[in-house]
Amino acid sequence: MPRKTFIRTLAAAALSLSLTAAAGCAGDTDQPGPGAPALEKVTYLTSFGTFGRDAYAYVAKEKGYFRDAGFDVEIKAGNGSLENIKNVVAGQVQFTPVDLTGGLLAAGGEQKVTGFTAVAAIQQHTMAAIMSLEGYGITAPKDLAGKTLADTPGSVVRNLFPTYAKKAGVDPAEVTFVNGTPQTLFSTLVQHKVDGIGQFVVGKPTVEGIAKKDAVLLPYRDFLPDLYGNVLITSSEYAKEHPDKVRKFTAALLEGLQDAITNPDEAGALLKKNVATANPQSAAAELALMAPFVRGDAGVVVGALDHARVTSGITILRESGQIPAGLTPGQVISFDLVPKT
Repeated sequence: MPRKTFIRTLAAAALSLSLTAAAGCAGDTDQPGPGAPALEKVTYLTSFGTFGRDAYAYVAKEKGYFRDAGFDVEIKAGNGSLENIKNVVAGQVQFTPVDLTGGLLAAGGEQKVTGFTAVAAIQQHTMAAIMSLEGYGITAPKDLAGKTLADTPGSVVRNLFPTYAKKAGVDPAEVTFVNGTPQTLFSTLVQHKVDGIGQFVVGKPTVEGIAKKDAVLLPYRDFLPDLYGNVLITSSEYAKEHPDKVRKFTAALLEGLQDAITNPDEAGALLKKNVATANPQSAAAELALMAPFVRGDAGVVVGALDHARVTSGITILRESGQIPAGLTPGQVISFDLVPKT
């Protein structure tokens, strides 16, 4: 081969390899390739901190599900149902999971918060619980009388406690709550500054890893079996103006959720990749505990919400005196956007 021809051939090969490598690198980011539509930037809040129970959002991001749905998603740590709802209503974030009961209390209670709507279930049953540690004197609901518990002001565990207490035969006035944050609750409990904390049942392996002793759980589901757990919400305005985008985002998030409960070790590793302080083993253990809450009863589609069950939840809150009459499921849920059973 003549020398000039050889050089041209070598240069062409090098250019081809360079373009191939560049294309491969582009596929590893959240940015679309040349000529593809621009991704819509949205902000997503986790339900509460950056624990394993929220790892599914990072799975959806890392595995490209959000990107394929047309979104460039920034994930930030949430601070509980009420604060997350306020952020959505204010337009500061576009999507977040909140406990459905917390949403009902916000919409139907004294504050009458409007401007948000639920579009999918994350857990088919409530994971709310009071958590204590072995040796703290709490083994049953009756032991809560005279005890001090810590939780965030807007937490569904705290807001729902009067209903749970009455169902469990406890006078809620005999229990004292003090304020905490997602970052301090576990340490406050481990240091025995309080007798218990508001927490989800899936937090058990995480607190046990910190405390080096067994955790004691009083699940709300024992007395309130009809209540849902977290649901995905967005603003009512966004849902009305962009229903197709809501469906696409929901599908991408639920795909990440399915992957996370199917392969919790992978999800724990992806959480650690994004959150330096995360413990991947504890995260995986949380997700394993969460799996039956996500799947729910046989035949239920992941993400589905049942009108009759939501009505039952509203009735429970009304009969316990936490909300007045008048609230309907349609005021807090866009059933036309919810995955169908």
